[in-house]
This record gives sequence, C-alpha cells and structure tokens, in this order.
Amino acid sequence: MRYRCAIPVVVLVAIGVRTVGLVAVGDWPMWGGTLERNMISGETGLPIEWDRDTGINVKWTAALGSTSYGNPVVAGGNVFVGTNNDRPRDPDVDEDKGIVMAFREEDGAFLWQMVHDKLSSGDANDWSFQGVCSSPSVDGDRLYYVSNRGEVVALDTEGFLDAENDGPFTGEVRSSDTDGDVVWTYDMIGELDVFPHNMSSSAPAVYGDLVIVNTSNGRDEVGYVPSPQAPDLIALNKRTGALVWRAAPVGEWILHGQWSSPAVADIGGVVQVVMGQGDGWVRGFDVANGSMLWEFDTNAVDAEWPRTRNNVIATPVIWKDKVFVANGQDPESGEGGGRLHAIDATQRGDITESGLVWRTEEIRRSISTVAISDGYLYIADFSGFFHCLDVTTGEEVWVHDTFAAVWGSPLVVDGKVYLGDEDGDVVVLRAGSAMERLAKMNLGSAVYGAPIAANGVLFINSLSELFALHEQ
Repeated sequence: MRYRCAIPVVVLVAIGVRTVGLVAVGDWPMWGGTLERNMISGETGLPIEWDRDTGINVKWTAALGSTSYGNPVVAGGNVFVGTNNDRPRDPDVDEDKGIVMAFREEDGAFLWQMVHDKLSSGDANDWSFQGVCSSPSVDGDRLYYVSNRGEVVALDTEGFLDAENDGPFTGEVRSSDTDGDVVWTYDMIGELDVFPHNMSSSAPAVYGDLVIVNTSNGRDEVGYVPSPQAPDLIALNKRTGALVWRAAPVGEWILHGQWSSPAVADIGGVVQVVMGQGDGWVRGFDVANGSMLWEFDTNAVDAEWPRTRNNVIATPVIWKDKVFVANGQDPESGEGGGRLHAIDATQRGDITESGLVWRTEEIRRSISTVAISDGYLYIADFSGFFHCLDVTTGEEVWVHDTFAAVWGSPLVVDGKVYLGDEDGDVVVLRAGSAMERLAKMNLGSAVYGAPIAANGVLFINSLSELFALHEQ
C-alpha cells in the first residue's frame, strides 16, 4: 500500500478570532484547537503512561479503518475523525470509501458515519485506501471538512440519530440512524476545476460566516498542472455553501501538491487568513475578500526543486502578529534540508527580506505544525528530530531524536509535550529549557496526526485506532 496523503498533516466554538493564549479547558473543536492553530492546551492531569492490555489510564479505545491521517476533534459530547473503510462499520458498505466517524465522548460508543465514494479518476487525485484525510471543524451543530472527493462538506453533528433530515440537501443515499446527515456540499472539482494532487486534506477554518479551505490543487502524476486557473484558497458561506471569494491561484508555479491548512487571526488590526502554498511561499489574505496582503518565500533564492527547494505542507501558526512555519516536501520524497521561519505579518507586499524576524536551517524537511508556549517553540522534522527553540530569537535550546519519521505535530499541555511518530511511539517530554524524557508509549501502528486534549482526556489516533486516555 502506498501512503501519499501528507498532512500535516486538525476550546470554545470559534465564531471569531480568539486572543493569544492557551486553549480553554473544554472542547477541542478544530485542528490546532483555535484558528491561530497553536497546539497548546490549558488542560491538567493528563497521563504520561498507559497500558491498553491492563486498561491503566485507558478510558476507551475505538477501531478506525486502516489509514487515519487527520486528527480527532471533540465538541458537544462527540468525537469526530476521518479514516477509510478497511474495517467496515456497515456490512452493506464493504468497498474502498472515505469515512468520517462519530463517537460518544464519554465511552467511545460508535454513533454514526458519513460514507464517501471514491472518485472514478482513481489514483490521480483520490488515492486508494486513503480515506478522508481532513481534520474536521465543529461550529455549533455543524461539522465541516473536505472529503476525499474534493468536496467541502457540512454535516449535522447529530447525524440521523435525531431522526431529522437537515437541509438544504435532503437526498442522502444512506439515511439510517448510523449515517451522516448532509446539510450541504460544495464540489471544488466540479465547480472550480480543481485537480487535487493525490488527496484533498485541508482542515477548514470557520470564521464568522465563512468556511475557508485549501483546495489542494496540484500537479498530476507526470508533473503537469492540469488546472492552473483553479484557486488554491476559497471561502464559502457556512450556512449555504455558496462561494464567497476565491484567492488568486499559484497556477503553474505549484511544485507538487498543496496540503497546508489555513490559520486565521487579527494581525496588526487586520483579520488575515494565512496559508502555506505549493510554490514554497507563505501568504496572508484579507479575510473579507481574499485579496493578498503579503507573501514570503521560504526558500533560498538559488534553491531548485526538488533537491533544495521545498513547498509548504505544515499549517502556519499565528502568535503575537507573527507567523511561524517550516517548509518541506511530501514524505514520499524522503529527507532533506528544511527551513523554519518567524515572519512579521504586519507588513505588505513581498516581505521575504523585510518581514524576516528569524530563520533557522538547523532543521530537516518538516510537515509539522509548531507549538509555542512560555517562550519556547517546539517543532518536529520529518527525519525524526524534535527541536525546542527560543521563540524570540530562533536559537536552539535542545533536540530530541525520536529515531523514527515524524509526520504529526506536538501538543504542549500541563508542562509536558506529546509527540507521535511513524513507529507508533508517543514520546512525552518535559516542556521548557531542560529536556527530559518522561515516557515513551507505543500505540501499535503509526501515528500520523497530533495528540489533542479535551475535557480532562488525551485523545490520540494511530492509523487504525482511536485512544481516549485519562488519569485513573
């Protein structure tokens, strides 16, 4: 089986932009916890060790499919996660499908699932057995995500358990009480001629009345950009699914694929959408109309694709008017040199030079999102090195070698840092200036997402299983 979905690659319900700080104790309704995407939490008392065989510190576990790349989200008493259909919940649905599953937060009971057929185009933009890679976002009683078919989807969080068919869409093929209830869908391939490279993966940013997503437009298997005029970033009305705006495309400059997710925050008095793009640049857009405010090249001027030039797969983090993001490549491209930047996002135009706060090249290619807490920045690179840096200067404080490839992102919570790797290990380190490994636990299969914390519980999904862990 080929794994091609690079995802990086998932609080209170976000109606606007939160101020900088810890994610509040409670739900975790979106990738990154808040729209700023900083992977930190104010939860306390989470376990550093657990044993699934004896049940020590294990609240519950739930079976997923065989590939699960995105992160779970927790809201309104439910847990939602994307996966595939390799272990069917519905015996009548036993083929390769994209799946979003809903579980009860308290005990892990399976509630319902949304089933998506695979695209007939095959491997080109919907790789076999890869499922739904997007991390959902919950806003009120609506669940938003991007399906394996390149659709932005809005579901009722209750599915058909509430015996209601929420509209405007009411033509679901499957409508038992264990099926998802579609509110609306927006087909980016049919409406915008988008050509996703291998998979669609954006975690939506829900801001005000907008649902903002990366379209995943990219190259085909022979290196051609089939849809150079298709947008890379769009905003839809969250109630109707109507297109509100589309940002100018990267077009022929796309190097490979585009799998970053948008972050949103008030930066210098202007609410911006910030996203890493397939040409290796990071850009800020006006949330009101999608017009570009600034752009920053994360590569050296003389860098050449694919040897030394990278694109941006990681999700940017916005913190105190600055944007923090690393560059890298699809994991299938292997290891290589990378760059991590701190960018002053209050400036305008090409700010590659003027907007540079600091840069470090003491990092390998990375598809991971940073976490910033108490003056320290934490980031993993694909080669398995986990870095702690001074967030003000970019100077390295310490490095931990996980001895495995890392696709996912760290979570900082209660003075500890959690990070999963491709070997299925979850390492727990002490946060701060003195590196100390507190524990290393194995989940049985690769961990490609990030741990999250909600309501006193640590949630982590491996490729095939979802874990809810708590102190007993």
